[in-house]
Amino acid sequence: MICTEVRPEKHYIGRLPHNRDMIASIEDFCLKTHIEMGWFSLIGAVSSVTLGYYDQKQMVYVTSKADCRLEIASCSGNISRKDGKPFVHAHAVLTDEKGNAVGGHVFSETIIFAGEIHIQTFSGKPLDREHDHQTGLMLWRMFHP
Repeated sequence: MICTEVRPEKHYIGRLPHNRDMIASIEDFCLKTHIEMGWFSLIGAVSSVTLGYYDQKQMVYVTSKADCRLEIASCSGNISRKDGKPFVHAHAVLTDEKGNAVGGHVFSETIIFAGEIHIQTFSGKPLDREHDHQTGLMLWRMFHP
């Protein structure tokens, strides 16, 4: 395992804007407040969602969009940099009115009905994303100590 040391810095708690893209809203906040590295958790509800999973054989994301109201039972993710800008990587579990769950990687075009977020920022050398040839994913650039 390759790790880098980070230190806890600030905590933010807040509410996401109604009827806006969840990922873009978080990235916009990070850009305005100069957050380059952090972790977040989020609860609330969505009015539509785009979820996906990574097909490891084909090395592509397979996505599906649902235009329905769902509760965010759990959503967490990290904040790093991609192409010099804040980049949000999030996964969520969502439930319908019967408690049936669906989950996966959260993509843009996920529209928030209501959302409350906690962001923990970190200080240290910011993590940048780069293409990983083994997995085909955009992963953190890590350097051996």
